[in-house]
Amino acid sequence: MLAGKHILLIIGGGIAAFKSLDLIRRLRERGAEVTPVITRAGQEFVTPLSASGLAARKVYTELFDLTEEAEMGHIELSRSADLVVVAPATADLLGKMAGGLANDLASTLLMATDKRVLVAPAMNVRMWEHPACQRNVATLKDDGVLFVGPNEGAMACGEFGPGRMSEPLEIVAGIEAALADGPLKGKHILVTSGPTHEPIDPVRYIANRSSGAQGTAIASALAGLGADVTFVTGPADVAPPSGVNVIPVQSAQDMLAAVNAALPADGAVFAAAVADWRVASASDSKIKKDTKGSLPVLEFAENPDILKTVSQMGKTRPKLVVGFAAETDDVIANATAKRARKGCDWIIANDVSPETGIMGGSENAVTLISDAGAEDWPRMSKDQVARQLALRISDALS
Repeated sequence: MLAGKHILLIIGGGIAAFKSLDLIRRLRERGAEVTPVITRAGQEFVTPLSASGLAARKVYTELFDLTEEAEMGHIELSRSADLVVVAPATADLLGKMAGGLANDLASTLLMATDKRVLVAPAMNVRMWEHPACQRNVATLKDDGVLFVGPNEGAMACGEFGPGRMSEPLEIVAGIEAALADGPLKGKHILVTSGPTHEPIDPVRYIANRSSGAQGTAIASALAGLGADVTFVTGPADVAPPSGVNVIPVQSAQDMLAAVNAALPADGAVFAAAVADWRVASASDSKIKKDTKGSLPVLEFAENPDILKTVSQMGKTRPKLVVGFAAETDDVIANATAKRARKGCDWIIANDVSPETGIMGGSENAVTLISDAGAEDWPRMSKDQVARQLALRISDALS
């Protein structure tokens, strides 16, 4: 998807700079050319030699390089790339960008470029939450700068919260979305993902083991082909993808409402593991344990069938509706029956028995069931499944 694309990668001075070396590798795996620029502070964490070895290109560090500046090299650098990426984007770099400062090579490139800029912030949680930083972020977003992250998690300083730089593959997805001019350009595709949480009371709920990883990968792959993706997600373990319209929900009823609001769409992929039932009368307060040992009785009601509802919409139905069937027994037979029962075009069937390690794992083994029959795909990473499915969807919608 990135073959022939040229990325100008600015590496700022933060502990997360080590991830930028992996980012270079990931981008080159996908056919991109990467020209690294390392700030003076960035060189305290990664060396120009390391970045040059991975990029197989010269690394730039100084604004006043006499050989390059004789031909205004900083202008050429800023204009020759398809996209400028800043990772890690420190608080200092974000401040310089928002304030229009240009006192070193990195900030001068960012001022001189006529290309889109994508940043992956990385800093201490207090720095990220500081009003000055948030003002800078708001200014940059208004200026059209794209953001990937930051994520929430443990940091090198020992604190926990937002400010952790996104992982290299998340940044790659953001880059693919930013450069998307692929076969799905102009198409709107709806993707659902993750589990749903059906409340029992304010502190308890019914859920399942879905991580949301496969749905997230599908949304990212579709965006990488140029689609305008609406991503409706339950409370997933994985972070939502970059470059898509994310709509978080909790319950199946919330998800149906979000899906209806997102339509019309050219295609819809229902990868969410929606709970079949909900507690009919969820308690408004925490259910207390009975001191006499009596057990509470929960009455269940059937949740709305989102896949069936959309598949049978009539004129407003998406051209292509894809469902998922997570099964533990008679996978193909059950999935084939589900496709007929729901009325969708395709079913992606997979065996989620505990011994497969698929639910919550990094790999998947699926069978695509359509009018043409059942097509087995080999076991592969969920990212690879997503890319293969996205290409098939592109063919179907072309």
